[in-house]
Amino acid sequence: MPRNGSACSQCALPLPDGPDTLCGACQQKPPPYRATVAPLLFKFPVNRLVHRFKFQRDLASGRILTDLLTEHLASGGVPEPAMVLPVPMHRLRLATRGLNPAYEIARRCSRALGLPLTAHGLQRCRNTRTQTGLDAGNRRRNLRGAFRWRESRLDGLHVAMVDDVMTTGSTVSECARVLTRAGAESVSVWVLARAVHH
Repeated sequence: MPRNGSACSQCALPLPDGPDTLCGACQQKPPPYRATVAPLLFKFPVNRLVHRFKFQRDLASGRILTDLLTEHLASGGVPEPAMVLPVPMHRLRLATRGLNPAYEIARRCSRALGLPLTAHGLQRCRNTRTQTGLDAGNRRRNLRGAFRWRESRLDGLHVAMVDDVMTTGSTVSECARVLTRAGAESVSVWVLARAVHH
């Protein structure tokens, strides 16, 4: 499995300089989340496994990858959140896909680590077009106003948001803004893999 060993502590972009440093983009314009955990790189065979999990409902592929994520989280050094939240999928897309990979990952992580799962607090209220093939600017525009927080306020809490793959970070950034407006003190992002675009 291609490991994401040395990466930016905030957005998990692979870096040559060693861990715990920030990439240029995060130094110039820090994202609205505090840290990202992405133990793998979105390369072969990880990309194949993610594809099977997402589009063919292959839960075994998802389990293999999620177990690597939970092992990484359990090995320490990651602040414990008050709750784990999956990045939500719009109900129409969920109806076509049959499963939300982020929910499956979050459920398994929360169970393995003994953390509370808040499955429906964050909601996707607008059915946006798929992010695939969009550049960073269009991804951001596509997601504006697409999420809302439906439960009691998160004042002073540190929360972890879970998704399958992080590409430009637009989705998790939009979700993190919503959670911060709901009072969250800080948001961490947990993903299976980090995609790298040259």
